Amino acid sequence: MIALLRGTVAHAGATALVLDVAGVGYRVLATPAALAELRTGQEATLHTHMVVREDSMTLFGFLTAGERDTFEQLQSVQGVGAKLALAMLAVHSPEALAGAVAAGDQKALTRVPGIGPKVASRLLLELGGKLVLPDDAPGAPAADARGEVVEALVGLGYPLKTAQAAVDAVAPDAVEATATGTTLRAALKHLGGTRG
Repeated sequence: MIALLRGTVAHAGATALVLDVAGVGYRVLATPAALAELRTGQEATLHTHMVVREDSMTLFGFLTAGERDTFEQLQSVQGVGAKLALAMLAVHSPEALAGAVAAGDQKALTRVPGIGPKVASRLLLELGGKLVLPDDAPGAPAADARGEVVEALVGLGYPLKTAQAAVDAVAPDAVEATATGTTLRAALKHLGGTRG
């Protein structure tokens, strides 16, 4: 198993790059965000995952070990293959995915092309408690804030789905830890006040 490659970017395309490692060119599939950071001639280190099939061997590359670990965890879910896992990381960061799973945010998962309600439900069910924030994630604490707002609303007596819908309505993107109070107030206003 090839877990890490260090070399020079020989070519960076729309979906893949070629990394020259000691004269051998490895074709590596990567997310658009990762490819946007890599330039031809640049030295790069990629954390990789190799998928071996009967008729092919495909390398997937990531800028951090956390992204690669999330990619591997996503594939543990039935119906999620390597290409779909990569698509999920193209749409959401590992932190956002962990936050969505922690909050039970099915809507966020269905934003990924190829993921319908059925697969999203399976992801929430099978990854609950397993999809942890990567150690090398720069903004790791931020992903928890969304779940905290939902929990606070549930604590005030709102049903889980209602709470999630309210948070989605007022905060479609990830909620930073410093904005928890503001988001909670906005969600309560959206719902029409607290439940006494």
